[in-house]
Amino acid sequence: MSADTFYGPDFELLSKQDPDIAAVLLSELKRQQTNLQLIASENFTSRAVLATLGSTLSNKYAEGYPGKRYYGGCEEVDKAESIAIDRAKALFGAEHANVQPHSGASANVAVYQAFTKPGDTVLAMSLPHGGHLTHGSHVNFSGKWFNVESYGVRQDNELIDYDELRETAIRTKPKMICSGATAYPSLIDFEKIRAICDEVGAIMWVDAAHFIGLVAGKAIPSPVPYADVVSFTTHKVLRGPRGGMILAKAEHAAAIDKAVFPGMQGGPIMSAVAGKAVALAECATPAYQKYAKDVIVNAQTLAAALEKEGMRAVSGGTQTHLALMDIRSTGVTGKVADERCGAAGIVMNKNSIPYDPEKPGITSGIRVGTPATTTQGMGVPEMQQIASLISRAIKTDDAKAHSDIKSEVHALTARFPIYNA
Repeated sequence: MSADTFYGPDFELLSKQDPDIAAVLLSELKRQQTNLQLIASENFTSRAVLATLGSTLSNKYAEGYPGKRYYGGCEEVDKAESIAIDRAKALFGAEHANVQPHSGASANVAVYQAFTKPGDTVLAMSLPHGGHLTHGSHVNFSGKWFNVESYGVRQDNELIDYDELRETAIRTKPKMICSGATAYPSLIDFEKIRAICDEVGAIMWVDAAHFIGLVAGKAIPSPVPYADVVSFTTHKVLRGPRGGMILAKAEHAAAIDKAVFPGMQGGPIMSAVAGKAVALAECATPAYQKYAKDVIVNAQTLAAALEKEGMRAVSGGTQTHLALMDIRSTGVTGKVADERCGAAGIVMNKNSIPYDPEKPGITSGIRVGTPATTTQGMGVPEMQQIASLISRAIKTDDAKAHSDIKSEVHALTARFPIYNA
C-alpha cells in the first residue's frame, strides 16, 4: 500500500475538525493508561483490532449473510465475515458460528428467539448469585417476557448447587437451561448440566461471555462439545472489539441465523466483524494461550493477596479471570470501596455476593478482574502490590491518602504502557 492510499483514521484531521471529541479520545487514553483497570469485563484490544474499527468497512450496509445479502456491493465485506466465521469454528471446534450480534446481550436475545417463545419457562442462574440481567432479571426483557426459574449457589461453599438445579428442572420442565455468569469465579460442570438438560428435554445454552477467552486460550474446559448453543461477547478476555457471537450445533444453524437476522437486528457492523476476525486469529497463537493462563494465575494471586489483607474470596478463591471478594471485614460497603478506590486511581466495581444482606446498589463485595492488567504485562509481583493498594484505599476516607496511593498507581502503570510506540 502506497503512502498516498487512504486507509481510515486520521487523528490530526479529527483534532482540527472536532477538537472537543479529539480531547475526549486523548483524555480517555490517559485514563486507561494511568489508572489500574480491574473491571473483569474490560480489556485492551490490539492495534490491529483498533485499525479495523476505524476502517472504511464502517460505510457498508450488509443485511443478510455472505452470498445472500439484501444489498449489492457486498463482495468485499463477505470476505471479512467468511474469514471471521471460519476462524471462530476452527478456534472453538464449533459446527456453526454467527459473528453478527452487536453485543453479548444482543446475542442472548437471539438465543431466546431461536429456541423459545414468550411465556416459555427458562432456567438460569440468579442475578444475586452471579447471573446476568438477560438471565431473567425482572427489569430486563428476559424477566418480563419469559417465565424464568432461577438456581443459585450453596450457602456453605458458594458453588453452584447442581442438586437444586436438577430438582428445579424436573419440577418446572424448562424449554431451555442457561449456564454462565458475570460474577462466579469457579468453573462450571458442563457435563453435569448436559445430563440435566437431556433428562428434562431442555436446550442447553451457555452464556460464556465472561470466560470464553479462557476457553479460546485452552486455559479452562470448553462448553462447546456439550452445549446446543453458546453465546458470548467478543471483548473481555477474548480481547476483541465490543460485540457478540454465537456458536451452535449444525442442527440449530438455521434457527440461530434467522433469529439474528432478520429476527433481532438489521445489518451487522462490518468493521466490528472484521475486528472479530483479527482477534480470533490472535487467539489462535501460542502467545495468547500463555496470556490466558497468566490471567488465571494473576487472578488467583490477587485473590489470595486480598485475603491476606483481611478480605474473603467468595467460593474459596478463583479458577477464572475474576475474584469476587466479601469485604465486610473492612467495615465498609462495596459502594464505598468502589468510590474510595476510584479516588485512588483503581478502577473496579462493587458487586453483590451470594446471600448479600445489602441492597444491590450498596453490596457487601467487590469484583476484580485481571484481563487488562495481564494484557499490559503485569504478573504476580504486581498483583501482590495491587492488593495492598486496594486495601489501603478501602480502609481510609482521607483525600490526601488517596492522592498518595494514586501516585503509586501511576508509577506502576507507567512501567506497563498499553500501546507502545
